[in-house]
Amino acid sequence: MGQKVNPIGMRLGITREWGSRWFADRETYAQQIHTDFRVRAFLKRKLAEASVSRVHIERAAKKVNITIQTARPGIVIGKKGEDIEKLR
Repeated sequence: MGQKVNPIGMRLGITREWGSRWFADRETYAQQIHTDFRVRAFLKRKLAEASVSRVHIERAAKKVNITIQTARPGIVIGKKGEDIEKLR
């Protein structure tokens, strides 16, 4: 009898992308993971009615790029882009 393996963890990087893309030093790694967790929780709470499926977070030197995949982008953007400007 074999060991049970989580299929998402097994295929990560092959059929499914990582949720975050960044590198950190040992000193700042935990802080950045906690920040990612808080950002994801904030967006899920704020955009609950927008049916957010994924949140991708990419970090460059001093820039953070967040990509939100949603089934209802009109709710995220809002009228004339007002709601998206509030999120920024």
